[in-house]
Amino acid sequence: MKRVGFLTSGGDCQALNATMRGVAKGLFHIYQDEIEIIGFEDGYKGLMYANYHLMNRSAFSGILTKGGTMLGTSRQPFKLMRVPDENGLDKVELMKHTYYKLKLDALVVLGGNGSQKTANLLSEEGLNVIGLPKTIDNDLWGTDMTFGFQSAVDIATNAIDDIHTTAASHGRVFIVEVMGHKVGWLTLHAGIAGGADIILLPEIPYDLKKVVKKIEERTKGGSRFSILAVAEGAISKEDAALSKKEYKKRLEERAAKYPSVAYEIGARIQEMTGQEIRVTVPGHMQRGGAPVPYDRVISSRIGAHGAHLIDEGKFGRLVVVKNNVITDIPLSESAGKLKTVDPNGDIIQEARLLGISFGDK
Repeated sequence: MKRVGFLTSGGDCQALNATMRGVAKGLFHIYQDEIEIIGFEDGYKGLMYANYHLMNRSAFSGILTKGGTMLGTSRQPFKLMRVPDENGLDKVELMKHTYYKLKLDALVVLGGNGSQKTANLLSEEGLNVIGLPKTIDNDLWGTDMTFGFQSAVDIATNAIDDIHTTAASHGRVFIVEVMGHKVGWLTLHAGIAGGADIILLPEIPYDLKKVVKKIEERTKGGSRFSILAVAEGAISKEDAALSKKEYKKRLEERAAKYPSVAYEIGARIQEMTGQEIRVTVPGHMQRGGAPVPYDRVISSRIGAHGAHLIDEGKFGRLVVVKNNVITDIPLSESAGKLKTVDPNGDIIQEARLLGISFGDK
């Protein structure tokens, strides 16, 4: 009898259930009735404190289209994994104890960067771990695509689409703030898909004068409105030149005055142009709802490959997408690395040819 543990860690997204279903269906197909799946509740916390339940075949029925995660999730920062818990207990040893107590043959971790760093840590501690690439940010190094990304792109794009009509009607500048603190893949794709005129990303520090110049050019050209897609982590050239300590202080000062970067940018543009500015923040809507068909397919494929790795006894691996082929790489190869937008990459150059401004030129 094989025993496999599942856990979902970090921020939720639309295709976590679909991916677990893919692994489970693969395992049930391979092992028939000789497989037990243990679901850990609320991420690594469930593994630490042995909060789990047995998941039979029926648990995976009807969840392909259901967003979120039926196991629940929580954020357990990697940098705190070696810090004792509130009772002074070693978190890593707690997780290892649960793993061996339940006599697991493998642990499947569905998560993003921080989650996979911890998965790699557990792998280095001797546990049989398989990582599956989840994040709406698509910033996990080593894979072309993460499940959840395309669903989030669709939601952010719809927000920009809906803003167009009201922006055009009132002749306003609208800013749509898209999720993404450290990387801008989600903002970039939604911005292009939604026809944004200006896209501000963490990887390309902006000059507000250049942003205003683009808006004024559109106004002179007869456009009554402009749409800005702004990542949560968008940063000005001035702020990008600050030290980490100085920038942290800068963020604290901004938080005392504005809800987020989009509101600060909006206020400053209004001061510089006199135009009426409106800010829209889709927020956690970008993580919610049902996965789009693309994510259902990619999640099913990723899950099936995870089941295959378990059957082959190949552990310490992260399932990845490369040129639309599902394959895998060592967890250690991806752990601790971010896949960022290349400011000189093809997609950026192509967007510039479309007349999109990134606020830097």
